[in-house]
Amino acid sequence: MEKLLWPEGAPFAAGTTDEDRPAITPYLLEGEGHPAVIVLPGGGYGMRAYHEGEPIALWLNSIGVSAFVLRYRVAPYRYPCALLDAQRAIRTVRHEAKRYGIDPRRVGILGFSAGGHAASSAATHYDAGRPDAEDEIERQSSRPDLAILCYPVITMRDPHTHEGSRANLLGPEPDPELVALMSNDEQVTSDTPPTFLWHTSDDGAVPVENSLQFAAALRKHGVPFDLHVYARGRHGLGLAEDDAHVRGWTDACASWLKYNGF
Repeated sequence: MEKLLWPEGAPFAAGTTDEDRPAITPYLLEGEGHPAVIVLPGGGYGMRAYHEGEPIALWLNSIGVSAFVLRYRVAPYRYPCALLDAQRAIRTVRHEAKRYGIDPRRVGILGFSAGGHAASSAATHYDAGRPDAEDEIERQSSRPDLAILCYPVITMRDPHTHEGSRANLLGPEPDPELVALMSNDEQVTSDTPPTFLWHTSDDGAVPVENSLQFAAALRKHGVPFDLHVYARGRHGLGLAEDDAHVRGWTDACASWLKYNGF
């Protein structure tokens, strides 16, 4: 049963269809105190790919993690809508932790491609919440406890950005300051959460440099990370069940989650 993130209407909402109303769909384990991961499917900030949503949530359930698939806003919505939606999802899951049977100190975020850009945005643009906010949800921190970035869009700069994602997110001729702000490798600090990254070295849509630059920034700031680059594989593989080599990413990620107390 999906939960609207802003039942009274999201900031900047231009209508009342599902596409104007960001929501999370929970995939919960029985019992309480479970870690949770919020899943952001890819789609170039123009759509959200099903195979990077529910199947990922069910895989997370299979390794002992509760999951939430986020319906975040895409074009014609632009910055900052998707980031606001991701932040609100993290706050909401923490606020509703008891009801969902999850541990509010173990809330991660996972994104594919442009969803990986939104997830890396949440991991580098966050706040501790406003203690005096009238809306109780806004009192919660929006910092994820860890991030999983799958063939993510990271930079908004040429030559390595994904032009479609940039145009959908920032518009056709974005302000250079906004390009810098949303090039998330440039926003990493020592407080950025531990991160798992995977990519294929011949990704034809989102160059592997996106993951490499983010990993280099994490290294520079002393943030622990896992980086897995596979020799070959098309963009958008998701669970990669049909690729004998790349599908190993899920085992590597499960091991990393365990290592990080998830």
